[in-house]
Amino acid sequence: MKRDSRLSGVLHALLHMGDADAPMTSDALAVCLQTNPVVVRRTMAGLREGGLVTSERGHGGGWRLARPLSGITLRDVHTALGEPALTPEAPPVESHGCLVEAAVNRSLEAAYAEARALIEARLAHITLADLAADFADRKAQLNTGGSRGSDHAA
Repeated sequence: MKRDSRLSGVLHALLHMGDADAPMTSDALAVCLQTNPVVVRRTMAGLREGGLVTSERGHGGGWRLARPLSGITLRDVHTALGEPALTPEAPPVESHGCLVEAAVNRSLEAAYAEARALIEARLAHITLADLAADFADRKAQLNTGGSRGSDHAA
C-alpha cells in the first residue's frame, strides 16, 4: 500500500494557518506542503466544503481557519480530505484458490478493519489545539537548551 501523506501534510499547514495573523495564500501554503499552489487550492477547497477553512479573494486574501484550533479534530480533517486510507483495506490475493491464503487474508481483513476503527476513534479525540500545544512545548524545550532538532519554529 502506497503511503498517503496528505493528512500529515495538511495538519502541518493548518497549524501554520492557526499561528498566522492574516490569511495565508496558496503560494505560502504550497511551501508548507512542499507542493504546487494548484494542489493547495484543490485540497483547501475540500477543507472549505468540510467547514474547516474559509477563503478570501483579492489583495490581502487567502485561506484561514473557519474554527478555533480546539474546534477541529484530526478526524474532521481526515473526513474533509475524503478519508484517505489509514490501513490497507485487504491484503493482496496472490494465489487464487489457495485455502491457506484465504484463511490468512480473512484474518488480516478483520484486523485491518479493527485497526481502522481504533485509529478513527482516536483521531476524533485529538484537536489541532492539542498538536499546537505539543509544538509549543517542543519549541520551548528547544529554546531552553533542550534537545536540538529541525523544525519550522518560526
